[in-house]
Amino acid sequence: MGLYDRYLAARIRLSDAERPERVALVITERDLLEPGAYDTLAAFLRWAFDYGAEHVLVSVSVLDADAVPTLTGAFAELDFPREVAVRGPDDDEPADAPVQVSIGLGGKAEFATAVRGIAEAVDRGELDPDDIDESHIEDRLVFQTPPDLVIKTGAERLSDFMIWQSVYSELYFTDVNWRDFRKRDYLRALREYQERQRRFGR
Repeated sequence: MGLYDRYLAARIRLSDAERPERVALVITERDLLEPGAYDTLAAFLRWAFDYGAEHVLVSVSVLDADAVPTLTGAFAELDFPREVAVRGPDDDEPADAPVQVSIGLGGKAEFATAVRGIAEAVDRGELDPDDIDESHIEDRLVFQTPPDLVIKTGAERLSDFMIWQSVYSELYFTDVNWRDFRKRDYLRALREYQERQRRFGR
């Protein structure tokens, strides 16, 4: 680790400010085609857990649905530092693991599925419309962990990231492309997070 990286690490560790316990990374399928992309991803997970994360969510936006099985297979071969749950666009089982991976499951589609489930419960007489609150949606989401910090590389857009879960998240955009993402870039994201005052919609 270089001198600047050690400086950032020391600032983060010595700060009284909280570090994010739930970190999300938003990348694309094209990012994962770059040489060394999965090695960078494995390193990212190590950095996150080394600096206090309890959950890490990796969201991979996919333009070509035919690429989902290939990407899922590649993730299955990775040496994850913790238990992992991988979910795709056809999955509805909640992802309950320290590492959660979304491949091609857009936030709009996930939200629509949750609302459809509520409508079906009302139609069956299992749920009174007047009793519906946020928890009924959250219980039907595939990814139920709201991230404290969302990191997006390469461009300032979220690529249909989880619209419900990220409503109070701190967003960190970097123009560094995924192929060039280094530990110092992750530390910069942590340092900026520590310097912000979270408002949770207030």
